[in-house]
Amino acid sequence: MIGTMDFDHARFLAELDAQPWASYTHAYGSAEDVPDCLRALAGDDDEAAEEAQSELYGSILHQGSVYEASAKAVPFLARIAAAGIRTPDVLLLIGGIAEGGADPGGSAPEESDEVACRRAVVAQLPLLLASVVHEDRAVRQAAAWAVGATGAAGAGRAVPVLRDRTAVESDPLVRAELLTAMAQLDPEGTASAAMEAVGPDSPPELRIAAVLACVDGGQSWTPAHQEAVLALLPLDRLVADRFDLSRGEPLHHITLTLLDRDGQADREAVFALLDAALRGEDSQARTEAVWAAATACELSRSAPARLGPALISVATDGGAAAGADDVSGALAALGKLGPYGAPAAEVLAARAAGEGDAADRALEVLVAVDPVRAAPLLARELESRPRALGAACGGPTGSFPVVPYDAALLVAVRRRLSTLEPGVPTPFQLAALLTAWGRDAAGAVPELLAALPAHPRLLPGVLVAVCPPERRAEVADALRTRTGTGPAEDRIEAARALHELTGDHSLLLPLLAERLAGSAGGGGGADARIREAATAAGAVGPAAVPLVPALRAALNPPGTERNNPQMDDDIAVAVALHRITGDATDVVPVLAGVLGDGEGLWRRWTLVRAAQAATDLGPAARGLVPVLEALLTDPEQVPSAVRALHAIAPDGLDTGRVTGLLLDAAEAGTAPFEAVDTLVALGVDTLSEEHRARLTELGERDRRVVSSGVDGTIEAADERLRARVRAAVSRR
Repeated sequence: MIGTMDFDHARFLAELDAQPWASYTHAYGSAEDVPDCLRALAGDDDEAAEEAQSELYGSILHQGSVYEASAKAVPFLARIAAAGIRTPDVLLLIGGIAEGGADPGGSAPEESDEVACRRAVVAQLPLLLASVVHEDRAVRQAAAWAVGATGAAGAGRAVPVLRDRTAVESDPLVRAELLTAMAQLDPEGTASAAMEAVGPDSPPELRIAAVLACVDGGQSWTPAHQEAVLALLPLDRLVADRFDLSRGEPLHHITLTLLDRDGQADREAVFALLDAALRGEDSQARTEAVWAAATACELSRSAPARLGPALISVATDGGAAAGADDVSGALAALGKLGPYGAPAAEVLAARAAGEGDAADRALEVLVAVDPVRAAPLLARELESRPRALGAACGGPTGSFPVVPYDAALLVAVRRRLSTLEPGVPTPFQLAALLTAWGRDAAGAVPELLAALPAHPRLLPGVLVAVCPPERRAEVADALRTRTGTGPAEDRIEAARALHELTGDHSLLLPLLAERLAGSAGGGGGADARIREAATAAGAVGPAAVPLVPALRAALNPPGTERNNPQMDDDIAVAVALHRITGDATDVVPVLAGVLGDGEGLWRRWTLVRAAQAATDLGPAARGLVPVLEALLTDPEQVPSAVRALHAIAPDGLDTGRVTGLLLDAAEAGTAPFEAVDTLVALGVDTLSEEHRARLTELGERDRRVVSSGVDGTIEAADERLRARVRAAVSRR
C-alpha cells in the first residue's frame, strides 16, 4: 500500500548519494544537480519541491526528450510516489519519461537512452498498476496516464488491470484516462469498448476520449462519431483536465488524423464535421472549428472549396461584418482560401474601409483572396495598414509581392517614400513591391533618388529594376555620386548597380580590390563582405581579371576546418574565379571540399549553393561526380545534385534512377519546386509511364505537397507548385 510509513528517508538519501550523478548526463550536461532536486522533491518544503519538479522537467525530461540521467532517476521517483509524497505529480513525471522513451526492439538502438528510460519505467509497473486502484482520484488518473505511456513492453501486464479497473471506475476523467491507456497499449482489443463508449449513455469526458481512441485506432468514421462530436461541442473543455497533451484540442486532432489517412471518405467526413461545426450556434464551438478548418486548408487542396462557404459565413456574419473583433479567428482563416474566399470580398472591402486594426486585418485578408480589389483600397490608407502592406509585399522583409501593379497604389507608395525620414526602418516591403513591378513603377524614380542617401544599400537595386531608358543617365549620375561617399558597403552597392545599369565597371573594380585587400586566407574567419565582393566581381566577368590574385588569396587555406559561412565565402570566390577566368582549375578543389563535407549542422543550403556552382562549370567539373553522387542519398540535396550531374556528365547519369529520386523528394515535400524544375530540365517527354503517372499525381492529389512555411503562404505556394506540375505534364 502506498503511504509515507513505507518511506525510509535516511536510506533513500544514502542510496541517492551513492549514485555517480556527475558522470550521468541530462539536457544541460552533467546531472550532478539531480540528487538535490530529488531531495527537495521528497522533502517537506512545498515551495522547494515545486521548484525541484520544474527543474527536473527542464533537465531529465526537456521538452519531451530523455537522457541517461532520466532512466537513473526513475527508481527514486518511484519511491517518492510510493511513499505518498506528491504522488500524482511524480507519477506524471515518470509517465513523461516513459512517453519520451522507446520500446526495446523498436527503431531506437538497444543501448539508447530512450530504450533505457522505457525499461526503467516498465520496471515500475507494479507501482503504477497499484496506483490505478488508489483511493485518491488524482492518483488513479495520473497512474492510468503513465501506464498508457509504457508501450508494448508493459501491455501484457497492464491491460488486464486497466480493464478490471474500468469495470468499477466511476469518475469520468479517470475512465477517460483508462480507456485512452488501453487504446494505446492494445488498440485492436480496445476497439469494441471504445466504440461502445462513444454512445450517448457515456459521460462527455469519456465519450470524447472514446471518439479519439476510435480515430487513433484506425476505425472508420461513422455517423455515431459524427453525432457524438457535434453533440459534445465545444470539445476543448472536456479534455482540459486530462494529461494527454497531444490530444488537447480534440477537433483539431480529429481533423489532422483523418486527413492524414488521405482517403476520400475520411476527407468527406472531416469536411462534413467541420462544416456543421462552423454553422453551429455555439461561439466557442465555432472558434474550435475555425482553427481546425484553417489547418484542413493547409493540408488539403480540396478543403478551401469545401469549407469556404461556412468559413465565410462565420467571418462575415453579423457583428463581424460591422467591425467587431475577429474573436473566432475566422477572418484570418479566410486568407487560406485563396480565390475561394472571393465571395467575401464585398464584405471584406466594406470592413477594410473602417478604422484601426480591424480594418487592417480585413484588408490583409482581402489581399490574399482578391489582390486586384485590395490594391486601390490599400492605396487609400497605406500609412495605417501595416498588416495589409506586409501581406501585399510578401512579408515583413518583402520577398514575394502578390499585389499586381496598380496606378493608385504606386502613387501611395511614392508618397510614402517621399515622407521617409532618416533613421526610419529600411523600407524592404516597398522595395520588394516596386522591384516586382519593374518598369511599371518607373514613376517612382524621383522619390527613390531622393531617398537614396538614407537607404544606400537597399535602393540602388530598386532603381535599376524600375529605371526606364529615358532616365538612365540621371539614375547613373546619382549612383556614380554614391560610389564616392559613405561606408564601403554602400559605395560597392552603388557601383554594382551602376555596372548593372550601364555596364560601366570602372568605379566598381577599385572598390572591390579595396574590399578584398587584407582578406587573405579567408580574412581570419567567415565574412559576408567577401561573399558580396566576390559575387560582384563575378558579375563583371573577364574584365575583373585584375582581381584574380586577391580573390585567390581570399580563399580559406586547403585543409582548414570551415564553418558554413566560411564555406559560403569559398563557394562565392570560386564561382567568381571561374566567371572571370573561364578556368575551373582553382574551382573544382574548392567545391570538392565543400560537397564532400556534408556532416556539419544546417549545411543544406551551403551544399545546394556548391552544387549550383558545379552546374555552371559543366564538363570541366567531372572530378566532382563522386561527391555529387554521394549526395543522392539525401533527399534535400537530390535536385541540386542531379542538376549538377546532368550538366557535368549527362552520359553517365542513370536517368530512370534519378527521376525516381526526384519524384520521391517532391512527393515528400522536400525541395518540391527544385525537384519539379529539375525533372523539367531532364525532359518530361522522356519520362516513363510510371514516372509520368507519379508526376501527374503530384499535381492532382489532394494532400498538399508544400506543407511548411510562413503562416498564410503555404496554400499559395502549393497552388503555384500545382500549376507548375500541371504545365510540365502537359508538355510533350
